[in-house]
Amino acid sequence: MQTLEAQRGNGRDDYPIRPLWNALIAGIIYNHPTVASLLRELRRNAELRQLCGFDPLKGEQAVPPEWAFSRFISLLKDQEPLIEAMFHELVEQLKQELPDLGVKLAADGKAIESFGNPVRDEEKKDEADGRRDIDADWGKKSYRGKREDGTAWEKTKRWFGYKLHLLVDSVYELPLAYDITEASKSDMDHLLPLVEDLNAKHPQIVQDAEELSADKGYDSAKNKAVLYDDYDIKPVIDNRILWKEEPEKPRVLYPERADSFLYNELGQVFCLCPSERLGEDEVRELAFVGFEKDRNTLKYRCPAAYYGLDCPGRKECEANAQVGDFGRVVRIPLEVDRRIFTPIARSSQKWEKAYKRRTAVERVNSRIDQLLGFEHHTIRGKKKMKLRMGLALVVMLAMALGRIRAGQKDRLRSMVMPVRRAAA
Repeated sequence: MQTLEAQRGNGRDDYPIRPLWNALIAGIIYNHPTVASLLRELRRNAELRQLCGFDPLKGEQAVPPEWAFSRFISLLKDQEPLIEAMFHELVEQLKQELPDLGVKLAADGKAIESFGNPVRDEEKKDEADGRRDIDADWGKKSYRGKREDGTAWEKTKRWFGYKLHLLVDSVYELPLAYDITEASKSDMDHLLPLVEDLNAKHPQIVQDAEELSADKGYDSAKNKAVLYDDYDIKPVIDNRILWKEEPEKPRVLYPERADSFLYNELGQVFCLCPSERLGEDEVRELAFVGFEKDRNTLKYRCPAAYYGLDCPGRKECEANAQVGDFGRVVRIPLEVDRRIFTPIARSSQKWEKAYKRRTAVERVNSRIDQLLGFEHHTIRGKKKMKLRMGLALVVMLAMALGRIRAGQKDRLRSMVMPVRRAAA
């Protein structure tokens, strides 16, 4: 507020800065899709005008015209660094209230369509006319799966606009870092910058972080290796199927050894029963028994010994190996394949439970759409999109902080329940 008031200086102050700011925040909280809708409500609602700080003696005349409000928003677009600073100040205050904030992290990208039209003529790309969006571009995301009858399906979504890259706490469902890019930008390339930004501004949160879950759009050896090696954060990121030749067939784990241990792209490890090598191949999945941090290896045991199964080839398998009472033990260094092998094994129940926490980002995205006004908006241009998203996330964090300080920690995600009703 002081920055904007200093810019205005000694000029006319028909519409003071602070009531305009309060009205803008009220428009987000009450989900007004346009400036015109907000101003109509201000003219109608005397209590809201008073709450925002407009002069009560002026009545409706205190409400600024649409051009004045739009000009105020244009001034705010140049203050995006201050909006971002507000966001991180709220994250820091929430960390003081919630010591375990950030222990479980999740990341995802969200498509945000622009209200502007695509640029048809490349020669006029730099000419803004108020209707086109010269900053946005086209994005595409494909979804694949299998039906109950085993047939494959694929759905592709295309949109013109931007992409929100979001890093959240997956337990409290609160945003911790964000970025806005053109729609065509890859999710994969924006995971580490988000973590680096969080580490620069909130090192304690990154120090406390134990895991980070994300979908296969973030799957890369670099992402997984840097998360664990540099930040000691266990990546829980789904694996893409990149093997071109016989992708469903397991490959030999150690070709230079006589052992018959195999693995696939999902991180499952198998043994090939020696008694059936001359006949039809039969593989059994090894039992995962933990990660050895001092060795940086995943530890697996013979399924027959671990589960008490009958295996006709067990004696032959153990004949040429040093085996204790626990049967064959296989240790797989992460360096075998940093994309496939991670500290939390992809085939373990712990991985499945951690991966389910990724859905927290989807719920945050839903609130951004439905409660913070991005399902139906009139935003054009990257600067305005970053401003509007920054304000929305600031509102989300401020509401959560207010709930905690009002003794309503169990409702910190609520954007609609009145404080009085919740307290009662």
